[in-house]
Amino acid sequence: MLKTQFPDLAKWSLTMDAEWHISAAPYFLQFKKPAGTSRGVMRKKESWFISIRNKKTAQVFIGECGLLRSLSYDDRENYGLFLTDLCQRINTENKKDWSSYRKELLEWPSIEFALETVFQQMQFSSEEKFQLFSSDFLKAQKGIPINGLVWMSDLEDMMLQVQAKIDQGYNCIKIKIGALKWEDEFKLLQEIRNRFGPELQIRVDGNGGFSHCDAIYTLHQLAQVKVHSIEQPIRQGNAEKMRDLCRNSEVDVALDEELIGCITRDDKVKLLDQIDPQYIVLKPSFIGGYRGTQEWIELAEDREIGWWITSALESNIGLNAIAQWTACLNSDMAQGLGTGGLFTNNFPSPLVIKNTQLFYDPDQIWDVSLLETEQTSL
Repeated sequence: MLKTQFPDLAKWSLTMDAEWHISAAPYFLQFKKPAGTSRGVMRKKESWFISIRNKKTAQVFIGECGLLRSLSYDDRENYGLFLTDLCQRINTENKKDWSSYRKELLEWPSIEFALETVFQQMQFSSEEKFQLFSSDFLKAQKGIPINGLVWMSDLEDMMLQVQAKIDQGYNCIKIKIGALKWEDEFKLLQEIRNRFGPELQIRVDGNGGFSHCDAIYTLHQLAQVKVHSIEQPIRQGNAEKMRDLCRNSEVDVALDEELIGCITRDDKVKLLDQIDPQYIVLKPSFIGGYRGTQEWIELAEDREIGWWITSALESNIGLNAIAQWTACLNSDMAQGLGTGGLFTNNFPSPLVIKNTQLFYDPDQIWDVSLLETEQTSL
């Protein structure tokens, strides 16, 4: 397996002089229609945005804290208080050595990702909004292959979603399972395979919705319809049972939620060596941003474990930060980066989907005016 080459990241040595001011505030993304998972139905999604603004020029850099309540490692009651206190400290301390913040932010991965995003913008471009890494993707010369996502719903609606993805040209779809009766979900998968043939790559996401015993039977049936992989079939925190599934399953298993909370390199090594999965699914907002994701990839490739990158219901601001970095990794696998159209109050951006790939179209403009008009001041 070829080792991934990573882009240069902003140094954590940028100094916040008196001309710059950092602040944070929440923003609630509204779903166009309820989004179903095995953990329940979501109608809105809380995000926090960190802004660094130049007092003289009004130049601003923005990073998104991709918090997902009930799932993120840093989902805590004092999240907002910690974040605003951190901004106040940054404004007053003017540290040249940011290492102390970085160690502290191991416990706050979504905030670390937002700060990485801001610093990367400041280092890479002083003129263009939300540009972070130089690549053919940023130049609109190359897209990122993505999977088509099918949300949990009733069976008829899910099949309509699948048909729509096929009509759009997707050859890789991801289906969330575990909320309906398994017998019905399996019939749906059988129908999909029979209707669209063996060339269609089908990934399923269990979101930890199966018991270990049920998962054994479920994985056997998934093999019958030649599913590519299943993400997180059982709840995280059951390493021995997950290892058993990875060893004995006829279908490849990908760890997803299992990675959340593994914040040190030793924790990550222990988890991968204990479970030995076929794949890991990487959400930068959940696992420490670029730094944390890069560490997971390095450890996975050392063990010949595959990986792909997935967004975690961020707005286009967070999705853009993930996509520009992912493009630099030059992976041929379909990535999970197509969630930008889920919200009514997302931010218009250059991110567009063409021919089942995510592109950056410089002819499209960023519009974050909603962030300024709807955001609640703290």
